[in-house]
Amino acid sequence: MARALVTGGTGFVGSWVARYLIKAGHEVVVMHRATSRQDLINDLAVEHAVATLDDIDALHMAVENIDWVFHVAAISAYWRNNRDHIYRVNVDGTRNLLLACESASVQRFIFTSSASAVGWREDRYPSDESTYFNVNPQLSPYAHSKFLAETEVHRAVQRGLDAVILNPAVVIGPGDMNQISGSLVIQVAQGKVPVMPLQGGVTYIDVRDVAASHVAAAEKGNTGEQYILGTVNMSHRAMLALIARIVGQPVPKIPIPAVAVDALATLADVGNRLNIPLPGDVEANQIRMSKRDIYFDCSKAWRELHEPEIDIYESLVDTYQWYAKNGYL
Repeated sequence: MARALVTGGTGFVGSWVARYLIKAGHEVVVMHRATSRQDLINDLAVEHAVATLDDIDALHMAVENIDWVFHVAAISAYWRNNRDHIYRVNVDGTRNLLLACESASVQRFIFTSSASAVGWREDRYPSDESTYFNVNPQLSPYAHSKFLAETEVHRAVQRGLDAVILNPAVVIGPGDMNQISGSLVIQVAQGKVPVMPLQGGVTYIDVRDVAASHVAAAEKGNTGEQYILGTVNMSHRAMLALIARIVGQPVPKIPIPAVAVDALATLADVGNRLNIPLPGDVEANQIRMSKRDIYFDCSKAWRELHEPEIDIYESLVDTYQWYAKNGYL
C-alpha cells in the first residue's frame, strides 16, 4: 500500500484519481486550495493538505512522508484565464512541486499533462508519443505551458526522480462540475448548438479510464516515459450527433464550412477585445483549432498501462445523467 498525494484532488480528474487509488487500497492525501469546493470528494476517506503551487513551504509540508505524487492540478480552462497565470501555475508550479518531491525523496511522480502537448502530424495520421510538439504557442498557450511543464519533469528525471508523464486527450464523464469538456453536453441538451461543423475532430476518453491509467502508471509505468490516454477518435460531427441522440434533442442541421469557422473566429476576436462574453465561453483560437483532425494513437498506453473499459456512448450517458441530477440542466 502506498501513501499518495493528489494535487488538484477536488477537481474533475483529480477526484477520480483519488477515488481509484482508494479503491486499489492506497492511502490518499488530497492537496487543494483553501477555497476549493469539495463536492466531488465528500464521500471519500482522504486526508487534506491545503496548499498552492506557489507556496514553497506548504508544498514541502504536503509531500512529507508521501510515496507517490499525482500532479493533476493545472489551469485547464485556459480560455477563462490570462496567459501569464496559465504559465505561472502550469510551468512554475510544476517546477516548484518537483523540487519539493526531490527534496522529500518521493518514490514516484505521476504528471498529468495533456494530449495537446503532443504535436500535430501534417500527413493527417494520428500523432503518438514520438510526435514532437509543434503547435504555435500563440494558438494554444495552454498546450505550450504543458509542453514546458513536461520539460521540467524530464529535467527532474535526469536528476534522479522517478517520474511518468500521462497525456489525456479530451476527458468526458460524470463530475465535470467546472464544465471543461462537458459543457458541450449541456449546450446540446439546452438546444444551444444549432450548427453542425463539417470538419475537425478530437480523441476522447472517459475520466474513469483516465483515473485507472493513473493508478497503472504508478504501479507499472516506465520511468521517463509518456503515455497518451484516449479511447476513440471522433469527428465533431459524429460527437454532436451522438450527444443529440442521448439528450433527446434534434441533430444540429445548419452546416458550418471552414470559411465560416474562420469568420466566427474573427468575430470572437472582436468580442474578446470588446469584453463581450460569448456562448459557452469559447474563444477565437478554440474555434480555429476546431477545423483540424486532432487525433492520437493511444496504443502504447493501452498496451503498457490500461486499455479503456468505458465506451464513449456510456460515458456521455453518465455525463448527461450527472448534470441532470446535479441541477445543471
